[in-house]
Order: sequence, then structure tokens, then C-alpha cells
Amino acid sequence: MKLALKKIADISNENLQITGSKSEANRLLILQALYAKIKIENLSNSDDSQVMQEAIASTVEEVDIHHAGTAMRFLTSYFATRQGRKTLLTGSERMHQRPIKILVDALRDLGADISYEKEEGYPPILLNGKKITKNEVSLQANVSSQYISSLMLVAPTLENGLKIKLEGKVTSVPYIKMTLSLLKEIGAAGSFENNVITIKPLKETTADTIVVESDWSSASYFYSLVALSKSAKITLGSYKEASYQGDSSLAEIYSHLGVTTTYANNTIILEKTGNVAKGTDAFKGVLDLANSPDIAQTIAVTCFGLGLSCHMAGLHTLKIKETDRLEALKTEIEKLGGSVHITDTDLKLEAASTIKANIAIDTYQDHRMAMAFAPLALRTDLVINEAEVVSKSYPDFWKDMKQLGFQIEEN
Repeated sequence: MKLALKKIADISNENLQITGSKSEANRLLILQALYAKIKIENLSNSDDSQVMQEAIASTVEEVDIHHAGTAMRFLTSYFATRQGRKTLLTGSERMHQRPIKILVDALRDLGADISYEKEEGYPPILLNGKKITKNEVSLQANVSSQYISSLMLVAPTLENGLKIKLEGKVTSVPYIKMTLSLLKEIGAAGSFENNVITIKPLKETTADTIVVESDWSSASYFYSLVALSKSAKITLGSYKEASYQGDSSLAEIYSHLGVTTTYANNTIILEKTGNVAKGTDAFKGVLDLANSPDIAQTIAVTCFGLGLSCHMAGLHTLKIKETDRLEALKTEIEKLGGSVHITDTDLKLEAASTIKANIAIDTYQDHRMAMAFAPLALRTDLVINEAEVVSKSYPDFWKDMKQLGFQIEEN
């Protein structure tokens, strides 16, 4: 589905309710599968969370998680530790290109029975669920924090708990802390100190109902819209200032782009209060996004739309996402007339003075590509290819864009 977005003068001021965090929801779905007493409210309505629910409920041997990378990683540990359960975990063609070896090696070190069906180190994988009694493992921590969270989520159900020793610089620390906070919320004892995570066994949860906070990465697109607007004010629910989500760093980051954030009654109010001079460096140096790489696309497009330069670092995980996001960003921004330089870890955007009109943005089956570029309709007419991909994390995105006043037509 191609969507044509017509340039509009400004957006209307609206109140929007954002779906629950996919990151929190998917962690809680695993914990709910392990501890049936847990009830979840404000669950994400994303494709990824739907896939996770269907996979957990499945009774057949082959489980296909399509494009859902979080599901692949979390379910690997889940099925590997379900004693007597045999599972073939597979996914889309792109999923078969996304590495899983570090997690599989860690589980094998603990005694899990896992084999590769095709290429070594990549899905699909065959898991023969076993009782795990070993309680110490080491793994590289600089590739994906989801490998670590995957092990943490099943740790309380292991007979002797689990101690995870992390080697190297730890990536996306807030996501590890989110997992630990949710484990503590259900009554599990754990700690994360000096690159060592310790989780104690837990037979029964003390939790009843857990409310999922709305998704901060979904909020990023509205931060972008407000930054690119003339004088917009948008209220989003439901959010809290003491968030588990690393992407809540948006509030501080976008303060450099003319947007203020106010917390009130479980909402955030985003308001355009200033303008940044075109041609300047947005962040007066390097913006390190190692703890929140999922918002890099949105920030890059915002800066491009504002005519600013920026240098973002800590982006090494973007190469193994739904697409190689660094290459994709470079390609699509340069189609619009920008100039981007990338390495394996960094992206440098040069300040642009013009934006080309009626360019079709390719999304590479990546939901964040579609949503990150959409706010540019405040600057130019554009087309979004494969626009339906937003359902992976934010099915209501185009409906909410229309509520803000955008003219969107199927092309």
C-alpha cells in the first residue's frame, strides 16, 4: 500500500492515546506465560505483541514469528526451558538473516538442546525443551540487550536462578533495567551490578494486575511533528515521568529541537516553544544513542526537516534490525536531497537547505522507516511505500496522523 501525504501548513492541537509499550508488553507476555496469575492492562496492539501471544498459546511444533525480532529472541529462551516441549522457531526471510548465535551459545552453555535448521548462527532453530539446573553463564553484551533480557525473563523459573556475566560494553542498558524492574514487580529478587546480573528463583508471583505504560518510541513521531510545526501542542497518554523505557530520553533530546515536555495526570504535553537556527549543529557535538537506538531514525529525519546537521553515535545495533537502518536512512534522506555519512556505529547528517517534493520513501519492511519519514509532510509532499508496515508496532498511526489534520490518500 502506497500512501501519498500532502504538505500541510501546520498540525492541529490534539489529545491522543498511544498504545502500550511493545517492549514492556512483550516482556510481560513471557512472564504471564510463566506465571499465570499475572494480568496485563493497556497491552500493546502491535503486530509483534499479537505474534507473541499466538506463539505462546500455540500447541503445534512449528512456530512462525514472521518479522518479530523481539519474539524470536524472547521465545528462544522460553521454549528452550519448557521441559518436554519441542519447537521449531522460524520467521520471515529477513528473520533468517538476523543473528541469534550469541543467545543460542549462552543457552547451550546452560545445558539447552538447540540446533540450527539451515545456516549456523541464524534462525530457524529447533529447540527441545529441557530442565536447566546450571546457574551461571557469560555472553557478549555489545550486540543486543534482547539476548540478555531473554535469559533474564526465564531466570526466575530455573531451579537455581541465574547469574549472567556480561562481557564488553553493555548495549541499551535501560532495556536491561526495564526487564529487571518488571521482574521485581512480579516479586523476583535480582540485581545488576558490575556487569553481573543475578536473578533468584521464584516459585509464585506476588503480582496481580500490571499496567503497561504507553510506548515512548511511538511518541517520538509526535515529538518530530511538534519540532517541525509552527506552534503545535499535542497531549499524549498514558505516560509517566519515572519510566522504565530508555526512549523516554526523547524529552531531553527534543528540548534541543524546540520542544518542551510537561508531565501531567499520566500524560505528556509536547509544545513547540522555540526554533533552532538553520544550518547549525542540533546537539553541539555527538549525540550518543547507545541506550536508545530505536529513536535514531526519527531524530535524523527531524534534523533533516529543520535544516540542521547532527552526529549520532552508538548505533551499531541498527544494522541487525528489520533492515540495515543506517544504510536505509542514508539512501532515503539522500533521495530527498540530503547528505548522510555512515560508519558501522555513527551517522552524520549535513545541514540541508531544500527538500525535494513527491519523493517515494521505501520502508524496507521496517515500521520505523515509515513513521520516521511521515512528519516531513509538514515540509513537502511525499509518498510512503508499504505504509501498512506500521502495524508492526503502531497500527493506529495513519489514523492518528489524519486526526492531526494530514491529508493522506492511497496512491
